[in-house]
Amino acid sequence: MVRVYAPASIGNIGVGFDTLGMAITPINGSLFGDCVSIENANIFSLSNTGHFYNQLPKRLEENIVFQCWKKFCEILGQTYSLSINLEKNIPVSSGLGSSACSIVAVLVAMNYHCGFPLDNNQLLTLMGEMEGKIAGSVHFDNVSPCFLGGMRLILQNCDTVNQIIPSFNNWLWIVAYPGVKMSTEVSRSVLPNKYSSEDCINHSQYLSGFIHACHTKQENLAIKCMKDIIAEPYRSRLFPVELSYIRHNIIKKGAMSCGISGSGPTIFVLCNTHDVVEDISDWLSHFYLQNDSGFVRICSLDQCGVRIMVE
Repeated sequence: MVRVYAPASIGNIGVGFDTLGMAITPINGSLFGDCVSIENANIFSLSNTGHFYNQLPKRLEENIVFQCWKKFCEILGQTYSLSINLEKNIPVSSGLGSSACSIVAVLVAMNYHCGFPLDNNQLLTLMGEMEGKIAGSVHFDNVSPCFLGGMRLILQNCDTVNQIIPSFNNWLWIVAYPGVKMSTEVSRSVLPNKYSSEDCINHSQYLSGFIHACHTKQENLAIKCMKDIIAEPYRSRLFPVELSYIRHNIIKKGAMSCGISGSGPTIFVLCNTHDVVEDISDWLSHFYLQNDSGFVRICSLDQCGVRIMVE
C-alpha cells in the first residue's frame, strides 16, 4: 500500500491572479491537506473519509479522484483494479486548493504504485488538465505548488509551465476559512469581461514588482506590491464579512497584508513577526468564522509539496 499527502495552497496570493500560488503547512507541524491511500484489489473501489468527506459528490463518477483514476488508466492503456481511500481534510470550494490536493495526491500515488510511468512534467500537465474539470479550464496555480512545493509563478503559455519564486523566511500566513462554500464558478462570474488600461498597467506593475522584490529580497517592496485590483474589488460582496473591515482591524494588530485565498471564501493574512499571529488568529476566529466548520491556521511556506507518507 502507498499513502500520499498533498498540502493545501493559496492561489493568486492577492497580486498574482491565475499566476501565483504557494503551498502552505501549519507551523505546529500538523498535516493540512488531503491524503490518498492505494492498494491492489480484485475490483476497483473508492472510499471517502476525513473531516470534509460529506462535502464530496454522492455519485462516484463525479468524484475527481475517480476521474483521475479513469484518466490515468486511459493514458497507460490498462485498467488497474485498486482500492483507493481519499482522506478529505480540506473543505470543498474553500479557496485552499481542495481539488488540487485530491488530484495531486491520487495521481502521485497511482504513478508510484504503477512504477513511475509518467515523469514530473507529464504528471503536472495531467494535474492541470484534471483541475480544469473543476475550474472550467486548465489551471496550475494550485496543483503546481501542491505538487512541487514552494511559491510558484505559472507560465502556462511558455515552454516551462512554472518557475519557483523565492520567499521570505520570516513570513507567516494565517488562513481563515469561515465555514461556508464559495464556488469557483460563482467567484469568476462576478469578474468583468474587460478591464481598463489603467487597471492593466497597475496590475502589471504590482505583479512584476512583487516578483522582482522576492528575487532581490526587498521585503517592504514586496508587501507594498501585494494589491489585488483584478478580483477583490468585485468578489468582496460575496464574503460574509466586509474585507475592508477585516483589513482595517488586522493591520492595526500588526499584519502586513490581507487578501483572498484563491476564489475564497478563505482569506489569508501575512505577518512577518510571531508576536502578532495569535492575537490576529483569535480576532479572525471571533469575527470571521460563521460556524463550527470554520477554522484558522497559522502556516508557513511548504517547501516540500506532495510526499509519500507510508509504503
